[in-house]
Amino acid sequence: MTSIDSSKAPEPVGAYPHARRVGNLLFLSGVGPRERGKKEIPGVTLDASGKITAYDIEKQCHSVFQNVRHILEDSGATWESLVDVTVFLTNMKDDFPIYNRLWKEYFGNNPPCRTTLEINCLPTPIAIELKCIAVIS
Repeated sequence: MTSIDSSKAPEPVGAYPHARRVGNLLFLSGVGPRERGKKEIPGVTLDASGKITAYDIEKQCHSVFQNVRHILEDSGATWESLVDVTVFLTNMKDDFPIYNRLWKEYFGNNPPCRTTLEINCLPTPIAIELKCIAVIS
């Protein structure tokens, strides 16, 4: 088993690697939309206490997909290597249609398997997080 830390993806918010390779399988830790080296989160407006006052799910989706791509590339995989993605949304009713449209744009005709769940919160003030499994040829 090999742990992988991307030089382009955001710093983990806990004690875990960006990914772990086991044989030809790559398991990504949960990936959100934060950007490396920045405190602000794309598409998120916070009040003085750190509570979300507004967010743009489209901006967060673009950012989280880019972060997944960074981790895949730094691990020797590609976007097309994804075989299974679990998506966590904090507002299924409002955000699923936008996220689903973008998913189709990013994955085209050969998407990975996918499970989408609504949860009441994530560890940081974000609206989406992805948990991915890829295969490395």
